[in-house]
Amino acid sequence: MSEITIAAAAAPFDRDLEGCFATIAGLIDDARGRGVDLLVLPEAALGGYVESISESADDIDPPPAFDRDGPELRRVMELAGDMTVCVGFCEDGGEGIRYNAAACVSGDGLHYVHRKVHLPLREDRVTTAAGELAAFDTPVGRLGMLICYDKAFPEAARTLTLDGAQALCFLSAWPRSATNFTPELTDDRQWRRSELWDRSRAAENSLVVASANQTGVFGSLHFLGGARITNPNGDVLQATSPAGGLAIETLDLEATVERARRALSPVRDLRPDAYASPQPIPFETAEVG
Repeated sequence: MSEITIAAAAAPFDRDLEGCFATIAGLIDDARGRGVDLLVLPEAALGGYVESISESADDIDPPPAFDRDGPELRRVMELAGDMTVCVGFCEDGGEGIRYNAAACVSGDGLHYVHRKVHLPLREDRVTTAAGELAAFDTPVGRLGMLICYDKAFPEAARTLTLDGAQALCFLSAWPRSATNFTPELTDDRQWRRSELWDRSRAAENSLVVASANQTGVFGSLHFLGGARITNPNGDVLQATSPAGGLAIETLDLEATVERARRALSPVRDLRPDAYASPQPIPFETAEVG
């Protein structure tokens, strides 16, 4: 395939599973009518995210957990047909273990499942952190997926890039700041941070980023929306407002990445012999702001 059309969605999802499927079906229909080949849906699009990740939360309502081979993902495959779709869900890992996960599917079946590696604040009360990062082949090219907070870590995106990813798909339920209210979501520092990381991960890896996010309010969380497609220069090509919708861009994925890596490329010019192995610095956990 030469040119492909990529869409990243911003939309609301909650515990109403049939409502989630109706929203997904609507987004897929809209995307198909606009010639989309790859659609990236938000984190937790099947069954919604948690209602709070605050350190002070006494109780966290967990989303429903699904088997990766179960009827829920098969239903998304049927809706996807010849489109490649990335969708967030809570995976039943057995023996009481849950993973915040993202599946890449099409009508041909399941291509890959990524389990969230980096868990913010109290999300670890609901799901277990995974420890694997890998790119995977799909009908539209070789992709990598990261879930929400995962994209804050350059090491995660770089690992997928070095595994051959041509595009990174970010699936988020990214909320506004809990401690610094701004009337406009686009002025929120979490909006700026989320956009900065989308652009940085694209530029530092010389590839394309398709970033999806939830919209609306769920529990104590007010999601930012703001889906976007970012090119290897770190330029936002297409983006939605906080209200939601589809950010859509058509490009030749292989040629775009190859062209970006001919000149200054932090991927081509890596010096691993000069870098320290990253180790976490201990800090006390603080409220998201």
